Formats: sequence, C-alpha cells, structure tokens
Amino acid sequence: MTAEAPEIVAAYADHNREIALRRIRIGCFIAIFVLPLGSLIDLQMYSDYTSEFLKYRIAGSLAMIPLLLLVHSAAGRRHHVSIGIALALIPAATMAFIIAHTPAPSKSPYYAGLNLVLLAIGLVLQWTQIQSLIAVAGVIVLYIAAGTRNMGSTQLGDFTNNLYFIVLTGLIVVIGNTVASRLRVNDFVSSFKLKQSRGELEEKNRKLRELDEIKGRFFANISHELRTPLTLLLAPLESIRGQAELQADLRVRDLLDTMHANGMRLLKLINDLLDLVRLDAGALRLDLRNVDVTAFLRGILRTMAKVAEDKGIKISLSISPEVQGVRCDPDKLEKIFLNLIFNAVKFTSAGGRIQVNARREGPQIITDVTDTGVGIPSEQIPHIFDRFWQADTSAQRKYQGAGIGLALVKELAEAHGGRVTVNSQPGKGTTMTVVLPATDEIDVTPPGPAALTDPTPAGRPTSLALTPPPAVARENDIWLSSLYRRAELFAGIPALRDTVRPLATSGQNRKPRLLIADDEPDMLRFLKLQLQDDYEVIEAIDGNQAVTLATQFLPDVILCDMMMPEKDGLQVCRELRQQRSTRPIPFLILTARADDESKITGLQAGASDFLSKPFSTAEVRVRLKNLVDAYRLQKALSWQNQKLEATLDQLKETELQLVQSEKLASLGRLSAGIIHEINNPLNFAKTGLHLLARESLQLPAARQPGFDEIIRDIQEGISRVSTIVGDLRNFTHPSAPDDLVDLRDSVQSALRFLAAEIKDGITVKLDIPEAFLVRGNRNKLIQVFINLFHNACDALKSRPVGNGEGPAISISGSDAGSLRLLRVRDNGTGIPESVMAQIFDPFFTTKDVGQGTGLGLSICHRIITDAGGRISVRSEPGRSTEFTLEFPLPGPEI
Repeated sequence: MTAEAPEIVAAYADHNREIALRRIRIGCFIAIFVLPLGSLIDLQMYSDYTSEFLKYRIAGSLAMIPLLLLVHSAAGRRHHVSIGIALALIPAATMAFIIAHTPAPSKSPYYAGLNLVLLAIGLVLQWTQIQSLIAVAGVIVLYIAAGTRNMGSTQLGDFTNNLYFIVLTGLIVVIGNTVASRLRVNDFVSSFKLKQSRGELEEKNRKLRELDEIKGRFFANISHELRTPLTLLLAPLESIRGQAELQADLRVRDLLDTMHANGMRLLKLINDLLDLVRLDAGALRLDLRNVDVTAFLRGILRTMAKVAEDKGIKISLSISPEVQGVRCDPDKLEKIFLNLIFNAVKFTSAGGRIQVNARREGPQIITDVTDTGVGIPSEQIPHIFDRFWQADTSAQRKYQGAGIGLALVKELAEAHGGRVTVNSQPGKGTTMTVVLPATDEIDVTPPGPAALTDPTPAGRPTSLALTPPPAVARENDIWLSSLYRRAELFAGIPALRDTVRPLATSGQNRKPRLLIADDEPDMLRFLKLQLQDDYEVIEAIDGNQAVTLATQFLPDVILCDMMMPEKDGLQVCRELRQQRSTRPIPFLILTARADDESKITGLQAGASDFLSKPFSTAEVRVRLKNLVDAYRLQKALSWQNQKLEATLDQLKETELQLVQSEKLASLGRLSAGIIHEINNPLNFAKTGLHLLARESLQLPAARQPGFDEIIRDIQEGISRVSTIVGDLRNFTHPSAPDDLVDLRDSVQSALRFLAAEIKDGITVKLDIPEAFLVRGNRNKLIQVFINLFHNACDALKSRPVGNGEGPAISISGSDAGSLRLLRVRDNGTGIPESVMAQIFDPFFTTKDVGQGTGLGLSICHRIITDAGGRISVRSEPGRSTEFTLEFPLPGPEI
C-alpha cells in the first residue's frame, strides 16, 4: 500500500476505519450475547461451578459495553485498532479465567472457546497481519497462564495437545487475515482507480459534449456569416457574367467562370455543413409530403445527364411498376440522391455506367444507385458514413472532397425513418441502397431540378439593399432560394476534356518554358491565363504526368501543387532531383499548407521555393522570374564550364600524343643506331656459319649429322634475331597513313614483341587470311595490337581458368559486307558491366596504381578512328572479353 498514491492511502484508511468500527460493533453484540449463553455448557460440564462461571461470563459481557459506547465517540474512531484488540482479548480473558478455575485447567475442554475467539478474529473482524499477531499472541499467553495453574506432571500431555491446537488455529488466522488484508487492499485500489477513471471519463464526456455543442454553434454561426459575403460576391458576379461585351472576351469569360464555379462550390459546402449542424441540434424540420418516385427520379437523372455525359458515363433508370409514392421531404430527398449520384459519377471512370433501380418491398421503397467505379475496400465500408471521413487522406489522393456527403445522406435518410446501406467490390463497383417508407398516395409531383429558371432576366436580384421595400425583398428571397438550389445542383466534377491537357509547344518559342502541375482544372486554367503571356506553358494534371512531361520537355521552371493524385508534389520533386537531366530545374511548390513543417519538408525534398495559398499573382510572377533568371544563368555558366573542360581535356590528350610521338621518334632514332650496330655482328655471324658449314664436309661422316644440327640451331636463332631487328626497324620507320598494311603480318610482329609474356602457358590461336590488307599506318596498328595483347595477357594471368580450359588468345579475321573485321578474344577475367562505358576514356584504368596509365585503350580508339574504322568490346565478366576492330575494305590502287 505504501507504493500507492497518497490520496489512495488516505481513502483506504478512511474506508478501512468505517469497516473496522462496524465490525467492532457487531463483535461487541456477539460477545455480549454469546458469553452468557455458555452457561448452558457449564451445566453439562461443570454443574458445580455454573453459578460461579456465570458471574465471570456476565462480567465479560458487561466489559463489552464500554467498548460499544467508545466506538461511537471521536476517540474511539481514532483508536479503533486498540479497541478491536481489546474486543478480542476480553472474551479470551473471560474464557481463560474460567479455565483457570476448573478442577483440572490443563485438561479443560474450554480451550475450544479460545479457538472460537480466534475464529471470530479471522471471520468477523478480519484484521491486518499486525492486529492478528497481537490478538493471537494475547490469546496464547492467556491460555498458558490459565492452563499451567495447578498443573501436575501427568497433565503436561493434555496441556501440550490443547496448546498445539490453539497455536495452529492462531497461525491459520494470522495467515488468512494477511492474505485477506492484501486482497482487500488490491480490491480497494482497483475499485478506487476505476471510480477515478469513471469520473474522469464522465468529465471528459461532459466536456466533449460541450465542445460538440460549441462546435455545432460555431459551424452554424460561421456558415451563416460566410453565406452573407459569399452571396454578395456571387450576386455582382452573376450580373457581370450576363454582360455580352465581357462574354466576348475569352480570357475574361474564363476568369469569371472560374470564380463563379468555385463560389458555387463553396456555397454548396456551407449548405451541407448547416444541414449537419441542424441535424445535431435537432432543428432540422422535415416538410413531409407524398412524392411521386417516378417523376422525382426522372427529374434528378435529367439534371445529372449533362454531368455524366461530360465525363463519358452512361446513366440509366429502371422503376418497377408497383412503385408509386414515398413519404418524404422533397428537398431533403433531392439532397440524398444528388449526393449519391455525384459520388457515383466522381468515382466512375470514363466509359462506365450508373444504374438507378427503384422497387417496392412491403411498406418500403428501395432504391439502388449502382456504378462501375473503383469500389470500396471491405475494411473501409464501416467508416464511409462517418462525418469528415475520407478513404484516402494522403497528399496523393485522387478524389477530392470534405467527407460530408455520405454522412449527410445517412442522417437525412434516418430522419425520414429509413436507412442507407452499401455493397461494394473493389475494382468492380458500388451499390448504395436507400430504404424509405412507401405510400400509395401522391399529393406532390415535383418539377425536378431541371425545371429551374432564373427569377429575373439577368438571373440576379435587382437589389440587395439591407432594408429593401417589400417587393424587392420578395425578389431577393426568390433569387436566394434559386441560388441555394443551383448550389445544390453544382457537381464540381471536372469534365473528361478538362482531365486531358493539350500540349502546345513550339521549338521556335523564345519564351521560358513553364510546367504547371495541379489536379484542379480551375487552378490550372487560372494559372495558365495569368502566366501564358510570359511563358510557354505545359500543363500536367497529376504527379505521373508532371514527371513524364518534365523529363520530356526539360522546362525552365516547374510550378507544382503539393497535393496531387498518383504522386504528390514532394515525390515529384524527389524523382526529378534524382534524374541528371532534370536535377537543376527550379521547382516551386504551391500548397494550402502554410506551417513551417510543410515548408521544411518541401525544401528538404529539393524544392527551390515555397508559396502558400492564397497567393498573389504578382508574387508568383516575381518568384518564377527570379528562378528562371537564376536557372538560365546557371545553365549558361554550366555550358561554358563544359566547353572549357572539354577544351582542357583535348589539350591534355594532344599533349600526351605529342609526348608519345616524341618518345616514338626518340626511340626510332635510338633504334636506328642500335639496329645498325646489331646488323654488322649478325652479318659476321652469318658469314662465319657459312664457312663452318663448308668446313663440316671435312669432318668424319659419323660426326657430320650432329655438327649440322648445331649449325642449323645457330642459323635459326640468328634468323629470329634478324627478323626482330627488321620488325623494330620497320616499326620505328615512319610510313604514309594510307599505306596498305597486312594485318596478319602486323599481328605476328606484335606477337613477337610480346613473346616473353605469351610463352608462359598461353595458347595463341591465329586465324587470319593471307594478304588481309587494310589502309592505315602499320606502326600505329602494331601499337594497337601490342596494347590489346598485353591487356589480354594481364587478364589471363589475374584469374586461373577452370573447367580444364587453358588460357588462350584467339585472333581471327573475316569480311562482313563492306567491312574487314579483326577479333581479339581472351578467356580471362572479363570487364565488369559497370565500367564498360568508360574503358576508352583517357586515364581510366582498373589496374592498381603504378601498373597502368589508363591511356592504352584510349590510344587504340584514336588510332582505329583515324584509320576510318571503329573499335568495340563485348565481355562476359569472369569468362571472356572480345575486341572487334572494323576497317573499311581498301579501295583499288590508283
């Protein structure tokens, strides 16, 4: 209990005190009456002591009276624990006194009376552990004092036996009271907390009811307050729209239509809110009439026909012959079915169908509104009639709305004594069923919404004075009723043609290109009207279109709404920032959210700027102009940087080629001297071998074969040296670029230069036709082949080839149409896919530092290109690499 809150401890103490006092009173009464009744047992057990024992019993009963009086006093309430212990000890003392005056106290059966006292402590008083220990200890002490009086040695066994049972009973009482005390504490704490929680819940519920009432009053007040200025906006707006000279200006007409449509949309939302508030307050009055169902539904569908047709949806009506009338308020019934059919049109794609079926079942008219739209997931169906609930609350939601329509439909149907149910399959469609009380009487045939006409020729009131004359007041009332009714019929659903934005771009247009992305057709039309004079405007109606059009047209600036279907503005921004081509394009986010968190989120997504609704068109123009100017300047600087970098790269490559040419020239001059010095001793060696061959004729016949073999080996070695020297002389000797070069001979020369590397277990397969000629520079082509063969050797050495296939280089030549192809293939480690596009770039290498400069393949690419050919590569990582050299077939010699 000590771990609980102080208020719980105090409350338990008060609770426990009241229970203890009540039980003490009960214990006193029990003791007062039970003690004297023990005389009946005295008559049986100790008849000679009955009168004496009766005095003791009466004395014990009388001792209870002060305790009984004390519990009613303030002192008794403070010391109820001590009084309770006294309550147990007085009857125990009485019984102990009687036991002590029996002939053989240690054998007296009255020890059972002490057990009764202990049981009373456990069952009636239900004390705590401390109280129980004190009382039990007192009872045991009293029995020991009484039982040992005049006890002989022969009576020790009886005394011990009785004492054992008293102690055992006392132990049971202590344990039982301890457990019971803890259970009482736990029960009290749980009950106390439950009461606290119930109280808190009741208080919160009261506050919620008050807040709900305040919210209802607020909605009612604010709706009424909004209606007045909105009416004063729509009245002059309708007057302006009626002027023929303004209708002739397409731009002004579009602006006026946008303003009027959104004003009607706002008025419809306000009217729906007011109906909900009236339903909450019980102030919605129904003007019940017997309405002809057939005429009513036909009027509704005539009204909706244009909206459905604009979206490419077929709408049909089917009414059973037994359907006659329904008992309802025509205006409220119209609101029910308009909301249901509006929803069906909104959630059904072009080419879909809406079917309205009415039938009678007993005393009810059942009307089904079935569409072939997107359907509703089963887990969302229990919530669709909740107020302000939306199936999709994310920023990417495709269908806009406030979550009022279906809630209003349900509550209006229930106000008529009916109900609304739903049955839906995602991807197949939805059926909304309205059940209303039927009637066979018809006293009203509503004209239907389509029969509405404007009350004045201009469709507007002649005056909206604050205190108009009676005639004008009646005209105002008629116009307001007409306005509210037309607001109810306002669908706010974009036509199919508004969801497809035409692309009107021109390559000759010098104006900056602006991409506007917004799912509201009115907002798109307004922004385009405001900005088309300064920009070439591209329109997107969702996030997917925005990403696609931005990637395709690369606009100079993007103006994007944050909340759009498919992908919201933040996701569009992130995706464009991940693409290299669209990364630098300025991105201006437009949103109704003005909080700092939304701005920070937008900027973190990569947005260049942030603009909150409502906005000033002047501010939009200035922000867009600043972004475009900065972007174009950045693009110009980037272009200049690219040109400078390309120029620097070209200079570096030219410098490297010059260095390489100078090195080759120096090598040529050095080689020419070395070759001259080598040729002289080679000639001496050849002459000496010739003389030795002649002298061999003088040797004995048995020694001549061995001598001749030695001479042939020496001649072969000298021939190889002579061939290499010749190759080196040809390689260092400049030749004309348009010389005919034998690729087979050039490949063999390159292989001889790399003989030391190739002979280490590498098999060379040469399959090149004889006289396989191309036009080019022989020395440069040999350099290409040396680079390719050297790379192949490195690839073969860096990875052992498995499956019993030895390292090999395959060189083959063939013709393909007007091209002469040479393929160099190795079965080495291959080239990773990630670097294939870079292998011909200067200074790019995959080798370790110090093992390559990254110029070999770049030089090969340049040499083959200068020869009018092309080099390409195909590789399977871990298996092989094949370079293909394409040369044009050499023309005839002139």
